Amino acid sequence: MSSLSRELVFLILQFLDEEKFKETVHKLEQESGFFFNMKYFEETVQAGEWDEVERYLSGFTKVEDNRYSMKIFFEIRKQKYLEALDKQDRARAVEILVKDLKVFASFNEDLFKEITQLLTLDNFRQNEQLSKYGDTKSARNIMLVELKKLIEANPLFRDKLTLPGFKASRLRTLINQSLNWQHQLCKNPRPNPDIKTLFIDHTCASSNGGRVPPPNNAPLTGPIPKPGVFPPLGGHGPFQPVVSPPPSAIAGWMSSPNPSIPHAAIAAAPSGLLQAPNPAAFLKHPRNPPGGPGMEYQSADSEHLMKRLRAGQNDEASFSGSIHPPNMYSPDDLPKTVVRSLSQGSNVMSMDFHPQQQTILLVGTNVGDISIWEVGSRERLALKTFKVWDISACSMPFQTTLVKDATISVNRCVWGPDGSILGVAFSKHIVQIYTYNPAGELRQHLEIDAHVGGVNDIAFAHPNKQLCIITCGDDKTIKVWDAVAGRRQYTFEGHDAPVYSVCPHYKENIQFIFSTAIDGKIKAWLYDSLGSRVDYDAPGLWCTTMAYSADGTRLFSCGTSKEGESHLVEWNESEGAIKRTYSGFRKRSLGVVQFDTTRNHFLAAGDEFQIKFWDMDNTNMLTYSDGDGGLPASPRLRFNKEGSLLAVTTSDNGIKVLANGDGQRLLRMHENRAFDGARGLSESVNVKPSIGGALGQIGNASASASPMLERSERVQQPMSLGIMASMENSRTSDVKPRILDNTEKNKSWKFPDIAESTQLKTLKLPDPLAASKVVRLIYTNSGLAVLALASNAVHKLWKWQRNERNPSGKSCAASVPQLWQPTNGALMSNDLSDAKQGEDSVACIALSKNDSYVMSASGGKVSLFNMMTFKVMTTFMPPPPAATYLAFHPQDNNIIAIGMEDSTIQIYNVRVDEVKTKLKGHQKRISGLAFSQSLNILVSSGADAQLFIWSIDGWEKKKSRPIQAPPGHSAPLVGETRVQFHNNQSHVLVVHESQIAVYDAQLECLRWWYPRESLSAPISSAIYSCDGLSIFTGFCDGAVGIFDAENMTLRCRIAPSAYIPSSVSSNGNSFPVVIAAHPSDQNQFALGMSDGAVHVIEPSDAETKWGGSTAQDNGVLPSIPSSSALNSQPSETPSR
Repeated sequence: MSSLSRELVFLILQFLDEEKFKETVHKLEQESGFFFNMKYFEETVQAGEWDEVERYLSGFTKVEDNRYSMKIFFEIRKQKYLEALDKQDRARAVEILVKDLKVFASFNEDLFKEITQLLTLDNFRQNEQLSKYGDTKSARNIMLVELKKLIEANPLFRDKLTLPGFKASRLRTLINQSLNWQHQLCKNPRPNPDIKTLFIDHTCASSNGGRVPPPNNAPLTGPIPKPGVFPPLGGHGPFQPVVSPPPSAIAGWMSSPNPSIPHAAIAAAPSGLLQAPNPAAFLKHPRNPPGGPGMEYQSADSEHLMKRLRAGQNDEASFSGSIHPPNMYSPDDLPKTVVRSLSQGSNVMSMDFHPQQQTILLVGTNVGDISIWEVGSRERLALKTFKVWDISACSMPFQTTLVKDATISVNRCVWGPDGSILGVAFSKHIVQIYTYNPAGELRQHLEIDAHVGGVNDIAFAHPNKQLCIITCGDDKTIKVWDAVAGRRQYTFEGHDAPVYSVCPHYKENIQFIFSTAIDGKIKAWLYDSLGSRVDYDAPGLWCTTMAYSADGTRLFSCGTSKEGESHLVEWNESEGAIKRTYSGFRKRSLGVVQFDTTRNHFLAAGDEFQIKFWDMDNTNMLTYSDGDGGLPASPRLRFNKEGSLLAVTTSDNGIKVLANGDGQRLLRMHENRAFDGARGLSESVNVKPSIGGALGQIGNASASASPMLERSERVQQPMSLGIMASMENSRTSDVKPRILDNTEKNKSWKFPDIAESTQLKTLKLPDPLAASKVVRLIYTNSGLAVLALASNAVHKLWKWQRNERNPSGKSCAASVPQLWQPTNGALMSNDLSDAKQGEDSVACIALSKNDSYVMSASGGKVSLFNMMTFKVMTTFMPPPPAATYLAFHPQDNNIIAIGMEDSTIQIYNVRVDEVKTKLKGHQKRISGLAFSQSLNILVSSGADAQLFIWSIDGWEKKKSRPIQAPPGHSAPLVGETRVQFHNNQSHVLVVHESQIAVYDAQLECLRWWYPRESLSAPISSAIYSCDGLSIFTGFCDGAVGIFDAENMTLRCRIAPSAYIPSSVSSNGNSFPVVIAAHPSDQNQFALGMSDGAVHVIEPSDAETKWGGSTAQDNGVLPSIPSSSALNSQPSETPSR
């Protein structure tokens, strides 16, 4: 019996149950063997109706089927025997012994003898094993518990103990839909048809009364489905309006003409209103379609189906739907030669090649990053670390989830149909959609809080010629979203477990979606609200993905069971049956096996530390490749569109690219282009990573949620192909290095000393206002502007404009920005009415996530300014004590941690204007605050050189300690101390005039550096670069040091003469009071000077990074894991 016939039985069971045909229901359950009604079985056992108990069981199993079945029947017959003995009905007991229990003698003769001896006892309870036998009712209940365990363990009852999930009165609904369909095909449909029979097809009598009325049979009563599910065609009374398909659709689904349906009705159907209510012929196989008895919906090819019918084939027969010519191939067609190795730096979770640009690879990782690689040139075109673009638009469950655990992973990333758009599904709630252009630019397009829990898959489709996004998730639903505005269009419910994957497709102009859940159920959906059209079981009954061949004619699935058994199969769509099963998998796969198809030739799957290949027409494995070693147990893999390249994940957080002959030629072509471009151009544009936390930039607040271009200029040196091959990924920020010994490290890290302005790019920002010492300096989150706070409490904002030299409009040293002011010429100045005179060091500043307002204080009240108008929106916290540091709570922008002059930390709610709590422990004023979202802690530092850790949950103190004193300094230290979390959210940069140091979350010092040799002056300020690989450090003599964040090795020293004009340096000791790091360019920083100047500094055109190419080319840059909650720069940077 086909799966659809099986489903029909379930619908009939439901109908009989709803109509109270109880005996008939159980008779059908027993005869079909599809559903074992445990409740009915229990009632029958407790009633002692032993003949009915065995009759009902016989529909599902027999005594000799297996040991579970034998035990079930033995327990029932033994109970029947004991009850006869208990009633002293010896004759009945003997009859049961001979007829029912003797069958077990051949299996256990001793047991049968012991049972027989019970006849000789006056009371069978005299037998020691039966001495606790109570009354009949309790004995039946005890036996019933045992029977239920045996039935649940019996494999013959698997999948038969629960009914499939479907809505009430489903059969009525289908009949009503069929009647609606028939009515829509009427030549002269009446507004209020009177349907009185189901025995013949419905037709409305013609207006002249020529048609004979149907027999006056009683109609099937029941609720009519509510109108409005389908687009209305007009007034048709109580019937649900149904849209008629065009002639081509009708002809494609029906196997032969039907004389009972007037052709004029088809021709007259409005062609624009097109979706049929039940078009998935290849998804279901109904026995009596609307056209008339004995007809089938078309499965794939009408001519093929008509031949099948004419040949008199049984309607239950399986057919493929289309004929596939045998595949012709050669070994060279398979991409098996390793041609590229890319270092991603974190575990790759998903990959997808661009549908048009065959060498562009999209990659998503387990820390929420997405990257775009140009495989040909080995260049990473873009890197996006995870951040929520607009936390205020997200649901409270998502916000709560992030508070509890900020870690997040990419579950799936995929290109849109034409490659102009891409989607990313994350392990918590959301999907993010970017637009992409061939130059490598990514723009934020949509952020959708799609599912409760993880979003397990994402895909694009074109139903009704409109691009849509399809997602599925842990909340057991599939959702369809408008790809333009992000509006939800459909929600498909019906799975009983989290939905693991989706596979949208179209066939014969019919759009549909396959979905698989982790209970192994496969369902199919049309773009309507009528529920699933099919319900198949995937082999393995666990995690399964589905994919079509390139021409869309063949459907495959690959999955792994909980026990590790993997199954790669081809499906016969029309019957929901498996057409062929491919062999060659490890008996117990280590992880869920992933697979892909290429063109119409090959299948590939990652298993047993290998890539295994199959010819689609042959179930035996064709060949395999180990990718030259280094693959994980179940590597993920992805073909490009032409099947010439195959990307596969490696166990060291990388990607290998395998190629066939065509693929190798394709890559050589791109190598030549890269070489020619490098030789002929002095500059190239590349996308820099946008560094941000799960809720945006933490210290400096989130990056703007507006769709800004994530680009910045970068210089590319001429290079040979040999050099390009050796440096492979030298530009990436999270490359996993080879390990060098200390000798080689020291040799590689020989730093350059930059003393001339020609050795770097520097720009002093124009400032016609009165010069005053810069005490605070930050970049805006968009990277388009720099904001400074001077000691006279005046803010200065420089904005860069788009022009030919700076097409991105981002801050750079090559283009002069404008000192921006509103049209009324107002200055943005802090309130000084209550401030102590000469106390400029207590100034503090914090910028909102969208760059729209800034919070600031200069010893007086804290002011909230509008960044567009410079107007004061509100003031709060009048001194004393004065605010000395500001930090936004990472999960709630209304909560601010405010460090105070009196050494306390106040947790302040801006919205309700209330101090929630005060944290006490420091001895001097607070000079630094940093949140770790992943660890749920706040680290504070003060002018007492003490470090404290506070729990965010209850605000209790967890740990404290003084910072270490370096050689030549007496302990304990005092003085301004600043803190900033690294990208990994577990290491803290501690800055003091005596040192820069990195501490872990237990306040253990991991490494440090103190002033000496060429950098012997006290430290004035320091900050991590946006990628966390460098530490920019300013000194009180005007020098700047750039250190490697991993080992505190000096990478580069910039002398004051390189960026301070000689006229200025001769007039006094000007030095960088504060340093700010660019939010997306890891090599750019800005200096706020003691003389009031602001300088933007970048490497020279001859260098792409600080310290030259020696260190990174030799592979010694450390791999710093990126994080879903990253402090790219604190709301304030350390200063003196």
